[in-house]
Amino acid sequence: MFESGAILIYLAEKTGKLLPHEAGDRARVIEWLMFQMASVGPMFGQLGHFRNAAPEKVPYAISRYEKEAQRLLGVLEHQLTDKTYIAITYSIADIATYPWVAVTTSSYMGQSLAQFPNVQRWIATMESRPAVQTGMAILTPKYNSDYGVLA
Repeated sequence: MFESGAILIYLAEKTGKLLPHEAGDRARVIEWLMFQMASVGPMFGQLGHFRNAAPEKVPYAISRYEKEAQRLLGVLEHQLTDKTYIAITYSIADIATYPWVAVTTSSYMGQSLAQFPNVQRWIATMESRPAVQTGMAILTPKYNSDYGVLA
């Protein structure tokens, strides 16, 4: 099996956790998982690439992906207006999205979350979860060595 979204759905179905059984709630979680898969991951990844790894600095590309990252953070900000988690409850949508958004303010990504208080609150909520702490303890040293210290 490959593709992180498919793997997350498989594991959630296998364990009966992190993906609601009711059709409407389930669709909402999958909708936000796809938001990460189709938008957040690719756009944030391109921003990081053009800011740091491209053989030459391309101001247009950097500006384009910075604007897109800010737009996507705005979508997430709006979604989190009256919610603790992205969809119904803590779910695979949060698990998939959190690592990308958590590194937004790192030197590698160079973005600000100042205008996104709901996103900041969600990050703090996610950071307080023991399973997230365990996962980030594995990810963070590698990220820091490759891309710079998480802010």
